[in-house]
Amino acid sequence: MASSQPVAGELAAIKVHGTTREAFLLRATLAAGATYGALSATPYIARALAQDGGGDVDIVNYALTLEYLEATFYTMAVKQVSGLSVNEKKLARRLRDDEDAHVDALIATVKSLGGKPAAKPTLDFGKAFGDRATFLKTANTLEDTGVSAYNGAATSIQSVDVLAAAGSIVQIEARHAALIRLARDKTPAPMAFDKASEMETVLAAVKPFIKG
Repeated sequence: MASSQPVAGELAAIKVHGTTREAFLLRATLAAGATYGALSATPYIARALAQDGGGDVDIVNYALTLEYLEATFYTMAVKQVSGLSVNEKKLARRLRDDEDAHVDALIATVKSLGGKPAAKPTLDFGKAFGDRATFLKTANTLEDTGVSAYNGAATSIQSVDVLAAAGSIVQIEARHAALIRLARDKTPAPMAFDKASEMETVLAAVKPFIKG
């Protein structure tokens, strides 16, 4: 990994335990984001899903696993993070509820496609809940990663209905990221376009991080 590239420590600290394809891809997504920035995971995800060839059920189950991650993150944050303002606590609860709704919608989508919903992985968020600043920064990074993941998966979706459902979720993830940035006194939309590293560069960089 080139020393000039940023490393997102928030993503690198998150542990996803499990041996399913969805858990494996989620670990790879976090590794790509940690290596090249949260919004640079898109090309890796597009290539991985295209190579897998599992169809819409596998793609929705991958999205479901990502939503499990985010829903669990906010559920734990509401209980554990100290120092949040009244409005920040309200925001964390709202984001938790949104992610829970996404989980429910994706489970229903998998079932409607005749598939079996992915199991919820065991997650470890490290020191993400240690203080307000770390929580907000981690939330920001996770929401950016979520947007990148949905963008990367979109090119492999075959069903128009599934694509529309994914599109309705990714818009909310982007708004989540903007709201978290505002809580951090950051620009809500820092770029006119999401940027991504070259696919082969990302693939080569994340390979050492992929375990089992």
